[in-house]
Amino acid sequence: MEFYETTLSSKEIFSGNLLKLRVDQVLLPNGRKSTREIVEHPGAVAVVAITDNDEILMVRQYRKAIERELLEIPAGKLEKGEPKETCVKRELMEETGYYPNELKHLTSFYTSPGFSNEIIHLFLAKNLIKKTRDADFDEYLQAEKITIEEALKKIQSGEIVDSKTITGLLLAFFLIKGDL
Repeated sequence: MEFYETTLSSKEIFSGNLLKLRVDQVLLPNGRKSTREIVEHPGAVAVVAITDNDEILMVRQYRKAIERELLEIPAGKLEKGEPKETCVKRELMEETGYYPNELKHLTSFYTSPGFSNEIIHLFLAKNLIKKTRDADFDEYLQAEKITIEEALKKIQSGEIVDSKTITGLLLAFFLIKGDL
């Protein structure tokens, strides 16, 4: 069986600052027609930043979509044409005030491919230099430092529930321990 859907038509429903929403009419492999609602996203970066004291830089912020405060790794949206590494450095500075002298791309993954094309490029940052935080005007967050062991406990307890953060922390843990 083929796993491919042919797009018959596509209509943009909404275009905002962060994302677009479109509705596609598709032809399924069995010859039937169906509808797909697609959220288009420009992509993002996320970073597990490790201090010289082996602490992970985290940010605590309120997320309106789920009406709660989350503890997350720093992350942000890619600007059009912006290199991923430039975005990581900018976001880390904006959210924590640290500049990374060493970056390593860990992986890239789709957050919700059932309805969105959002991709997150995950990085590891080391050799950090503390500078002045340059926050966005509409971002209210608090930077925190925790050990990787504390982070893993917060995943297990359900305090950390954000998928990019869980993915990043688990990959970083295995890298730090030498299992990857």
